[in-house]
Amino acid sequence: PECAMAYWGVAMCKFYSLWRPPTIKQFNEGASAVKIARSISHKSEKETDYIEAVAELYTNWNEVKHNIRMNNYTNAMEKIHLKYPDDIEAAIFYSYALVAAAELTDKTYKNQLKAAAILKSLFVNQPNHPGITHYIIHSFDYPGLANQALDAARRYATIAPASAHAQHMPSHIFTRLGLWDESIKSNKKATAAAKCYAEQVTMDGHWDEEIHGTDYLVYAYLQVGKIDEARKLVNYLKSIDKISQVERKAAYASASIPARFYLETRQWTEASKLEMISNRYTTEKFPWPNGITHFARILGAVHTNNLEPAREDFKLLEACHQYLVKRQDNYMANQVEIMVKASEAWIEFYKGNHEQAVALMKASAELELNTEKQPTTPGEVLPAQELLGDMLLELNNPTEALETYELNLKIRPNRFNGIYGAAVAAKQSGDFDKAALYFNQLIELTKDSNSERPELIEAKDYINQKVI
Repeated sequence: PECAMAYWGVAMCKFYSLWRPPTIKQFNEGASAVKIARSISHKSEKETDYIEAVAELYTNWNEVKHNIRMNNYTNAMEKIHLKYPDDIEAAIFYSYALVAAAELTDKTYKNQLKAAAILKSLFVNQPNHPGITHYIIHSFDYPGLANQALDAARRYATIAPASAHAQHMPSHIFTRLGLWDESIKSNKKATAAAKCYAEQVTMDGHWDEEIHGTDYLVYAYLQVGKIDEARKLVNYLKSIDKISQVERKAAYASASIPARFYLETRQWTEASKLEMISNRYTTEKFPWPNGITHFARILGAVHTNNLEPAREDFKLLEACHQYLVKRQDNYMANQVEIMVKASEAWIEFYKGNHEQAVALMKASAELELNTEKQPTTPGEVLPAQELLGDMLLELNNPTEALETYELNLKIRPNRFNGIYGAAVAAKQSGDFDKAALYFNQLIELTKDSNSERPELIEAKDYINQKVI
């Protein structure tokens, strides 16, 4: 009880800086820990500095916005890092704060690159430090940067082989680079470790780490054509009656796993009938996950010519967006707005308003292009860029569709539907060599699957005919 830094640790543990603001309960617990830490006498100057830094996360928490608190904390950690240049942990915590405080609309990645430079300099002498390796992955978890974290990703799992999160984290980089087999291996170990831990501590329900890893696992299975394996996990999720703590990543995964499965495999009828997760779990209000389900149901309905239920779900999707705007949660509001524009685009498309539909779909794709994903998700349930390509193909505009698919593949390499779309667009635009290139990529991508997806049958028929 006389250890002030123990209370600093409690305050740090109550603040999930990379994910979301704390709950009111967590704010109160963290603020209480800071108060006790401050009250303990005989602290060193360095201990006081650390405690005052974490206090920035809790001071006037009900009045100061989350991003301002994060910036205040980051600035305080920078001062500690500069004041104690030999304190490796100060450097690590400062780097992590930089990543957590970064604006997801900043395409210069200023904070992330600054953090990565510090962490990589530390990694040279401490390659087995889990914090350094973990935060390098977060610093480079962006298109165009991910390859710089590949060594750290492959090393992290060996540092902490029994940790579910350490096994899962490398898949953030594997997903960015389209290394699906490595992502599958990573998340199979992660979900097994999560189940083991939940059993060991007799957890009341499934651990959210298992659900989070399952989302990444389903995503990877779908890209390599392992539909049966993905379907088993969708059904497994349906069998789960309780998650120990349904917060953002568990709520997101619970909504995205079935939505992703039915949308990516073009099972439109099943998508239109998806169940809201709030019907299965006692949750706080989760507008983003709920929005995902509405989005999937809308796409399912319009693709089966059922515009009326699509309109009803669209109203509910708009309500999710308005709730987030009112709550000033800009990131999630943007994520839902991307789905709002895409949903409206496809409703207008099936009403015959094609010009308006394309304009809306392009606006959705542009908004998506300028917003980074959070670590909550392996990727969009269906990228707006792919949906735009699909729409352009249906409008017999294969040349522009091909450009759209290829832009999407630069950001999201080795996606099954992206490669297939590019192949079809190339074929329809008369670029038969490029069509063969993409169809061959699709065949190679799925070589270890027994999938009978019609897209693969088409790819093999095209290549066989070209050879003949």
